[in-house]
Amino acid sequence: MLRKSNLTRLVLSGASLAAMGAFAPAAYAQDSSVSDEIIVTAQKREQAIQDVPIAVSAFGLDALEDQGLDGGYDLVQAIPNVSFSRGNFTGYNFQIRGVGAKVVAAGGDAGVGVHLNNAPLSANRLFEADFYDVERVEVLRGPQGTLFGRNATGGVVNVITRTPNDVFEGSIRGEVANYGSSRFTGVLNIPIIGEDVMAIRLAGTRLERGGFGTNVATDSSIDERDIWSGRATLSFNPTDNIRTWLMYEHFEEDDNRVRVGKQLCDPDPGPTSIGGVAVVNPIARGWFSQGCSPQSLYSSESLGAVNTLATLGGSLGALIGVLSGNANAGYTQDPNLRNIESALEPVYQAEADVYMFNATIDLTPSLTLTSLSSYTEDSFYSFQDYNRIIPPTPFNFVPGLTAADGTFCDPQLGCSRFFRTFDISSADSTQFTQEVRLQSNFDGPLNFNVGGIYVDFEADPVDYYVFSNTLTMAALAFGLGPLVDTGFPPNGAGRNYYLNRSFYNLEAWAAMGEVYYEPVEDLTFTLGLRYTVDQKEIRPVQPVLLSGAPTPPVPLQEAEFEELTGRLGFDWQLDTGFTNDTLLYAFYSRGYKGGGFNPPSSVGIAGITETFDPEFVDAIEIGLKNTLFDGSMILNGTGFFYDYQGYQISKIVNRSSVNENIDAEVRGFELESIWEPMDGLRFNVTAGWLDTEITGGSSLDTFDRIQDNDAIWTLIHDPLTAQNCVVTTAYLITPQAALGGARPIDIINASPGALGNACGAGNPIGLSAVTFAGEEVDLTGKELPNSPDLTYSVGVEYEWGLGGAWTATARADYYYQGEAFTRIFNTAADRLDGYTNLNLLFRVANEDQQLSMELFVQNATDEIAITDAYLTDDSSGLFRNIFLTEPRTFGLRLSKGF
Repeated sequence: MLRKSNLTRLVLSGASLAAMGAFAPAAYAQDSSVSDEIIVTAQKREQAIQDVPIAVSAFGLDALEDQGLDGGYDLVQAIPNVSFSRGNFTGYNFQIRGVGAKVVAAGGDAGVGVHLNNAPLSANRLFEADFYDVERVEVLRGPQGTLFGRNATGGVVNVITRTPNDVFEGSIRGEVANYGSSRFTGVLNIPIIGEDVMAIRLAGTRLERGGFGTNVATDSSIDERDIWSGRATLSFNPTDNIRTWLMYEHFEEDDNRVRVGKQLCDPDPGPTSIGGVAVVNPIARGWFSQGCSPQSLYSSESLGAVNTLATLGGSLGALIGVLSGNANAGYTQDPNLRNIESALEPVYQAEADVYMFNATIDLTPSLTLTSLSSYTEDSFYSFQDYNRIIPPTPFNFVPGLTAADGTFCDPQLGCSRFFRTFDISSADSTQFTQEVRLQSNFDGPLNFNVGGIYVDFEADPVDYYVFSNTLTMAALAFGLGPLVDTGFPPNGAGRNYYLNRSFYNLEAWAAMGEVYYEPVEDLTFTLGLRYTVDQKEIRPVQPVLLSGAPTPPVPLQEAEFEELTGRLGFDWQLDTGFTNDTLLYAFYSRGYKGGGFNPPSSVGIAGITETFDPEFVDAIEIGLKNTLFDGSMILNGTGFFYDYQGYQISKIVNRSSVNENIDAEVRGFELESIWEPMDGLRFNVTAGWLDTEITGGSSLDTFDRIQDNDAIWTLIHDPLTAQNCVVTTAYLITPQAALGGARPIDIINASPGALGNACGAGNPIGLSAVTFAGEEVDLTGKELPNSPDLTYSVGVEYEWGLGGAWTATARADYYYQGEAFTRIFNTAADRLDGYTNLNLLFRVANEDQQLSMELFVQNATDEIAITDAYLTDDSSGLFRNIFLTEPRTFGLRLSKGF
């Protein structure tokens, strides 16, 4: 006997994270029609997916496992116009139709809402956690604010965990794979009071895996995994009209995961001449360098290391004499993008607890009231080498600072003869959410789904530290010894490291809902409205690096955003004569995402303002959902156009992430199809075409401030502030009366320290020249970042009988993602190559015995793809951190149910 679901395994899937979802058990019709089998709750009520006038993809647990979609990071392989990458500060960017989380701020909101059992989770473990014992994962594309809790301009990822039932049952599943990987999952469902009155469901998973990379300095494995998660769900249904459940889930990780991958840099040694005048002083040459030059991410030249003279720590090291030049001169990195070189091993820790309570009450046969309460606690901590290299050049001997061989003992980084820089990214947060919803099911033409939500989110605190042994030496050299933090973990008050710390609170209220009017059978008009109030406040702690002044007071920044948004359109069940069912829908929707705050230390630099504005998107979407060939095929298409105002984008300025707003247009088309031409043979196809275009505005590209106009402009790296700025080349090489007829370049060659405070206020270079930030770039016509123009996937599965209840299944899934850019400037250095992924599966199973054995291969071609790159700021030398897909993995799974 073949497995029950013809195409359910392909279109459904599930997950469990301390981060998402909606409690609504899947339902399956009794016939074999695919459209009846796939039941979703995209409109907060159970519907066949083909009856939902929304572009939605749904995956059940079987489909997730079969297609190799282990966690949220893998969903890109099965959904059109979606991209995913980890971020620089332990976050991630899940992007739908060009809309995601390119904003980096403690008070920033994601464009794609992540929900667990319908509850929005601002902090979540989407990219760390694996799916287990879930009913399904639903991914809704396009603005969804009229039905889902937080504003979602790009869409929603909703993970729905399984509920208890009245049958004693369970399962165990074990997996072994290469890289020393072992994964175990168990589920146990226990009825307590029969007739579906009370039951408990327990589920848990554990993953241990060796590292994908090597720390070549210690020859040790890095990027390992040690993760476990557990969940308990208690259901209590005292009457037929009252249904409740209570859920607790815990997630924990403690390993040496690499938060960011290899650091790429084409070293910029600085100019040998300026306007034909030689730069003869090597220190001065380094201070005319920006650290790294723009270069392709895929070039071998990017395997160098940053010119340390163009970094804050390296500049200060040269000023106090422990460095005589570029400490990384001549260094070339291991070409394996998964390997790093670090004196200390990375540390990665994450923990999350989620508590949820849901009560559903049938007030009348036609009115249902639902209350959903959730509370989450989330924390993470990551410590790793900032540059992930060990410089070849040791420190000089400086009396009172270093030992005779150059060794210096840093209180946070230990003893070393070499330049060291490490960082810590950490945060602790809590969130309480309460949502109430009233839904009708009248026989007449008018129905509604209305509700309200309250969210209280606190991040207390969000920390980002950067440590360097040259910063500590500079603090001692500048007479700040009593203010040096001598402990580890740091106390946050030291003047020998950089600390970006903030305390953030969001209180949000919203009233939302939709009204449905069906004037005639099969035609429904929908009007949705949402009124939102976002109250945000942040207390940013001012950095006190190398400051002898008293700790400044912590300012309080406050902002309130109020918006009315909505959705209007229709869906129409057509009788075409050549399809079994056809749904035509067309909608206009307006989405909104709140603004936020920029760090006070960066305000006024390169045009940065105190706050950044909200995002708005006006979206038009037209879709067609078809069921053909007696239910053996579904063929769905969607076309859309977005007019985006205030798209939020981040860059690094003055050692902090700052954000600005741009306008853009987005258009595209999506295709999803599943077909079973014969019993046991199944195909699934998705395709997405995306065209994004920035419609105006300009911005400073800190990676190329002079826009290749070095004959006109010269870049200066200020060794005291570590900022870059620009001065006219003519000024540097022209005799100045104020200098007694000398040329500024001559003074700089003789005494590079004259460049100190060159980019600050007053007379730069101690002279009369006026420096400026650089030439801004016209952004008109450029693409939004991380928005590949083409994505598609093809899957094929064949299942055949082996005799009795035994079956065999072979499956292959192929995915392609086209080229994209990492930044809005769309330079050659920003380009991301397209990539492919191939997953393979072979299964032997016995349905009667609930027994299966699987052989699997994921990323069968072992392609190494760069999914994004993060450009840092002037003070770090403008290197780029890259993020990669996982390598080829293969192994064996055994499952037994009872």
